[in-house]
Amino acid sequence: MTAGEVKFGALLEPSTDRPQDVVELGLLMERLGYDIVSLSDHPYWPERLDTVALLAAMAARTERITVMSNLLNLPLRPPAVLARTAATIDILSGGRFELGLGTGAQQMGDSILAEGGPARSAGQSIEALEEATHLIRALWTSKADVLFEGKHYRLDNAKPGPAPFHPIDIWFGAYQPRMLRVVGAIGDGWIPSSPFLPPAALPDANRIIDEAAIAADRSPQEIRRGYNIEGTFGSGPGFLQGPAKVWAEQLTELVLDKQVSTFFLYRADSPEILRRFAGEVVPAVREMVAAA
Repeated sequence: MTAGEVKFGALLEPSTDRPQDVVELGLLMERLGYDIVSLSDHPYWPERLDTVALLAAMAARTERITVMSNLLNLPLRPPAVLARTAATIDILSGGRFELGLGTGAQQMGDSILAEGGPARSAGQSIEALEEATHLIRALWTSKADVLFEGKHYRLDNAKPGPAPFHPIDIWFGAYQPRMLRVVGAIGDGWIPSSPFLPPAALPDANRIIDEAAIAADRSPQEIRRGYNIEGTFGSGPGFLQGPAKVWAEQLTELVLDKQVSTFFLYRADSPEILRRFAGEVVPAVREMVAAA
């Protein structure tokens, strides 16, 4: 891993009370040198603005930074529509879109049902994610009409296209072994969150991903490892609870020892936090990784 390969972004939370703020934060991130701006997706919450529309607006307003979903709620977003939406944003942005895709949190099942989404068990949700991934990629790349017959989705000689501007990576969120194996088998990237998967748990999860990748005749190095990180600049013990110097040391360790190559600052809705992370943590991590 070289310093240039380590990427830094943020996970923003769009709210309806100040609709322009999240777009302005994306513009600020571009000015500060971040690599990726990402948005979570909770379409069943009326206090949140629509993620896909916001990503399109960000792509239109920015020039360099990658825009990414972190992660889109598959049960409420039909995969054929997602394929064409993602390709459109990628084309309009000149190849700056990445697709993060999630099964839909099980604890949000009632909210998904209330919006007209399907009732799925955890296993069925993973099956649907696998099907959707194959379906989306087929619509992006096929030269012929796409015929797909799955348990959860089907296409009956659907016309492919449009093709994205660049090969869009599909990232998954995963915590349990079955879903981690899916990451290894067909995913381009993996994004857990530090509040739910602490750094000490990363090696075991990475091992499952690596083994699944090898079993699928893939190189584990093909799969980018992201991490949504949450912390507080202070003086306390624990992960990302100290000053910027401690943050940089802890993140560097994750790059060198735990395969993490992309960081997303979680709950980063303050310009001050974005500036401090970009000014004090990012360059220090790059310097230490380069030195190692």
